[in-house]
Amino acid sequence: MRDAIVIIPTYNEIENIEAILRAVFSLEKVFDVLVVDDNSPDGTAAKVKTLQKEFTNQLHLLNRPKKTGLGTAYIEGFKWCLAKEYNYIFEMDADFSHSPSDLIRLYNACINEGADMSIGSRYINNRVNVVNWDMKRLLMSYFASKYVKLITRMKIDDTTAGFVCYHRRVLETINLEKIKFVGYAFQIEMKFNAHLKKFKIIEVPIVFTDRKKGKSKMSGGIISEAIFGVINMKFKSLFRT
Repeated sequence: MRDAIVIIPTYNEIENIEAILRAVFSLEKVFDVLVVDDNSPDGTAAKVKTLQKEFTNQLHLLNRPKKTGLGTAYIEGFKWCLAKEYNYIFEMDADFSHSPSDLIRLYNACINEGADMSIGSRYINNRVNVVNWDMKRLLMSYFASKYVKLITRMKIDDTTAGFVCYHRRVLETINLEKIKFVGYAFQIEMKFNAHLKKFKIIEVPIVFTDRKKGKSKMSGGIISEAIFGVINMKFKSLFRT
């Protein structure tokens, strides 16, 4: 059995899903993939099922009945992967904003540098590595990460990053049932929990490229959750034993 698996959550990614899967499966390092699909009406899951015939025992699919948030999709994926005894579990988007070749760099940060959690960072050392975002979205994302870093005191530059490798011991230690955020703030909450548990976290610089096909899932509610939920999350952490 392979030691690493990539979780790719999807909702209406028919334009990207086959290409991203073939890109991952073409890497020198062998990864399994778990697609967690939220009942996409565009046939994303059907395309994955077709590709499973080609990538037998390497491509897996979790069908969810409806769209209930990024965080819940990942948590269901984490539980599935832990039950299958993978040691390294990745988060990655389906739209090529995360380069599949960088999976190997995140994996090596864990294998060779002893990271419990490695993060594909867009903003490491005050450098911005983002392509094709408008200035408003870029500034919002950049300063959101700075804001979260200030409030939480985490030594992480890209606190909202969604390109992550976890060693299974991190996910086994974090109580997944108590993760509250369901949108992109889920990424912050997972990092904060790993930080509180004193796991070794390494940021790996990447270039983030905005999607060329399909539509972004970002919304005002997701942004509000990330901004206003962080203070509450930090406050509650002060009373943990």
